[in-house]
Amino acid sequence: MVRDINTVWDKCLHTIRKNVNTQSFKTWFEPIKPVQLVNDSLTIQVPNKFFYEWLEEHYVALLKKTIRDELGSTGKLEYQIRLNKMKNNSATPQASSNTSQSDADKVGPMNSSKIENPFVIPGIKKLSIDPQLNKNYRFTNYIEGDCNRLARSAGMAIAKKPGGTAFNPLVIYGNVGLGKTHLAQAIGNEVKENQPEKNVLFVTSEKFANQMIQSIKNGSVNDFVNFYQMIDVLIVDDIQFFANKQKTQEIFFHIFNQLHQNGKQLILTSDRAPKDLDGMDERMISRFKWGLSADVQAPAIETRIAILESKMTREGIELDNDIVEFICYNIKNNIRELEGVLVSLAAQSSLNNRQIDLELTKEVIQKFINEINKEITVESIQKLVAEYFNVPVEKLAGKTRKRSIVVARQLSMYLAKNLTSKSLKAIGDQFGGRDHSTVIYSCRTVQDLLDTDSTIKEDVNVLEKKIRMTLNG
Repeated sequence: MVRDINTVWDKCLHTIRKNVNTQSFKTWFEPIKPVQLVNDSLTIQVPNKFFYEWLEEHYVALLKKTIRDELGSTGKLEYQIRLNKMKNNSATPQASSNTSQSDADKVGPMNSSKIENPFVIPGIKKLSIDPQLNKNYRFTNYIEGDCNRLARSAGMAIAKKPGGTAFNPLVIYGNVGLGKTHLAQAIGNEVKENQPEKNVLFVTSEKFANQMIQSIKNGSVNDFVNFYQMIDVLIVDDIQFFANKQKTQEIFFHIFNQLHQNGKQLILTSDRAPKDLDGMDERMISRFKWGLSADVQAPAIETRIAILESKMTREGIELDNDIVEFICYNIKNNIRELEGVLVSLAAQSSLNNRQIDLELTKEVIQKFINEINKEITVESIQKLVAEYFNVPVEKLAGKTRKRSIVVARQLSMYLAKNLTSKSLKAIGDQFGGRDHSTVIYSCRTVQDLLDTDSTIKEDVNVLEKKIRMTLNG
């Protein structure tokens, strides 16, 4: 009996439609064309290798059952992979491949001139890929410190040899405002400057997801995938926003694999380490771990000052040292805010014809952090120290000579002298009416211990950070 190929495939589609959702059917099955039916073997044509791999990974069981239901227990399914877009459905494929991986690997990419660029506004033709980079993000203005040394060094190595180092992918992670995006784009800018023939692209995870959704609506998923597979250095910002977006993760997974297998460079940024990414497919996380995960931490005070002074030089702004230190002591967890304060100071000074002094600086900083003018009090220091050493706060003002209380009391006096404007007598009054000589003795004792006792030094550092965090709300 001669079976009509279109009738057979229509019956297959009828079965498949019942087993997948509408969007998946439109995306992955409607583009398929039946091209040949010989005995019990049906050959279908798919747009590209990615399409074939997706079907094999996600729908192989469904396809196998459907084909055998229609063609019998000996039914087989084979593929032809189309290299280029055809002018009409009746055109003969320019190249084909069986389902074997070895043959599939021989299939080349589609003609890049025919692939829709998701970054181009309709009606505006671009001959090359815009890297979407901010040219101000450079290694030259990315200040190195202990907080970012590993990530910066890896980035510079990648910029010299993208895809040719062990750092592929490079995952740069850390809290908001610490320079992850700056570093990632600095790599891209360096590559474009030294190797202009490379296709470099920076994209936020949100933009990637939106482009993918649009491509599904337009029926151009294949173009979307092929476009990204042409990139030599792909930089994706804030990958944590892929969490719980299954379809986005699936498509990015295949783009990631294709680029990595072809020796292309991937650079990803995240607000947390790969192992801590909730809502992310395990196979994605495992691939993020293939290369190097480098954290970027909050910069130390010296690095913050260097960052601010670098920004001052670029902007042509001069500030007194005490103002620079005041800014850096009060804004310490976000480099963007640090630079934002400087820009705001310059604007306020220019627009209101005011000199940049400590008063103006405090006014500007208030817009960036809460309660900056809240005064550190002796009482707040006593409370934090008592909590830290797990002792009753009222004991600090008592007469007990128990060692744990004495240490807490002396540290409280030392911190009060260094972090408040209170006189020695006023500080002593807060500790049960002790005189100024007792405060001086306590401060000297702590200072001596700082030079010899690493534990005390660590305690003081931690307490100072806690007190300043309380100051900044």
